[in-house]
Amino acid sequence: MTADAPAAPAEHPRPQVLRGRGGVDVEAARRAVADLLVALGRDPGSPHLADTPGRVAHAYAELLTPREFDLTTFPNDEGYDELVLVRSIPVQSLCEHHLLPFHGVAHVGYLPGERILGLSKLARVVELFARDLQVQERLTKQVADWLREHLAPQGVGVVVEAEHLCMSLRGVRATGTRTVTSTLHGVLREDARSRQEFFALAGVRE
Repeated sequence: MTADAPAAPAEHPRPQVLRGRGGVDVEAARRAVADLLVALGRDPGSPHLADTPGRVAHAYAELLTPREFDLTTFPNDEGYDELVLVRSIPVQSLCEHHLLPFHGVAHVGYLPGERILGLSKLARVVELFARDLQVQERLTKQVADWLREHLAPQGVGVVVEAEHLCMSLRGVRATGTRTVTSTLHGVLREDARSRQEFFALAGVRE
């Protein structure tokens, strides 16, 4: 009798290519900005404003279109089981209620499972959801949920700290205030010590 052939090694998931959502009609946006200037009592045909509708349309297209990237993961051959945390990832997004920016930083961490993620991709995932019309609460949850789904880690933690111009430039005009939101999954949610470690390393009081 011949011995059974050794089983072929399991294939690792191929990197997933994420593409920008697109969908911005720049010419229609340009016309809409010109109409808005008229509604605001301004003349879009004046020398100072003639190119403004096009500039604004392209600016919004940039702010609402995430860059393409490849999801790069690696096998966790060393069995690393401690927290991986990237602090102070820049966040720029647009409030969907007033179309004014909010900006700040995100702290993103995870406890690896069988795969680890290229560190730059944590910033890419933040940008993927920040380049949209957003509310901060949803943005925070989307980043955490995406990492849980695509990386299958033991735990995920995301904290976003941001200043909203719709709050600092209008209404209450509370300049300098920062809103903090967080989402936790897995061990970072269920285990008190792991949760405390994440918030401590992120520099946020629980």
